[in-house]
Amino acid sequence: MAIFKWFLLEWSNTGCMNNARIHHKAFLLTNGKVLVTGGYADSDILHSAELYDPLKETWATTGSMNNPRYGHTVSVLTNGKVLVTGGHNDTDTLNSAELYDAGTETWKAISSMDKARYYHTASVLTNGKVLVTGGLRNDAILNSTELYDPLTETWTTTGSMNNPRFDHTVSLLTNGKALAAGGVGNIQELNSAELYDSLTETWTTTGSMNNTRYYHTASVLKKWKSIGYWWSWR
Repeated sequence: MAIFKWFLLEWSNTGCMNNARIHHKAFLLTNGKVLVTGGYADSDILHSAELYDPLKETWATTGSMNNPRYGHTVSVLTNGKVLVTGGHNDTDTLNSAELYDAGTETWKAISSMDKARYYHTASVLTNGKVLVTGGLRNDAILNSTELYDPLTETWTTTGSMNNPRFDHTVSLLTNGKALAAGGVGNIQELNSAELYDSLTETWTTTGSMNNTRYYHTASVLKKWKSIGYWWSWR
């Protein structure tokens, strides 16, 4: 493991995780620690989780998820809790969801999504709800989307995307809309993009990217632009 120290403008080695893992998720918590969840190692699908403390540069195990999973999503809610959705356990696509409490370091199972999915996205909107989009369900590529309400801990379906896609990105723009870009569709890799309006719960197409791409990243810049990067290996 390595960490970039911006004040020195250099990389340095840091502590290793307790478990080797790929296709896991890592997310920055409100307390400054990094939560790493799931993934798989060798032939094992993991439900373990661990925390990285940037002040000590050390890793510590934390409560394990209720379900082993990879290809899932992790979202930090406005109340500080962490929502994990979907994924795959190497046998079935999952629709289960659970919440992590950083204060107690425990997980709680909550109501399941309407559709099982993995390699999907989950984005916290300005209204505090979580928008889940697309993904894979067994061999089917999904265009369906749904919303999680942290206040009621319930799921509702919302408008479907114009294109089914997985391994795409969804970025929350400064105007409150969500931009879905790229991914893999029913036939090939995509360069198409579309916008979600949380007020009307509808999607509209927008300008396509210059290149098809999947398993990429997208970041919102300060001047209202979102930029994507492509990585060729999964």
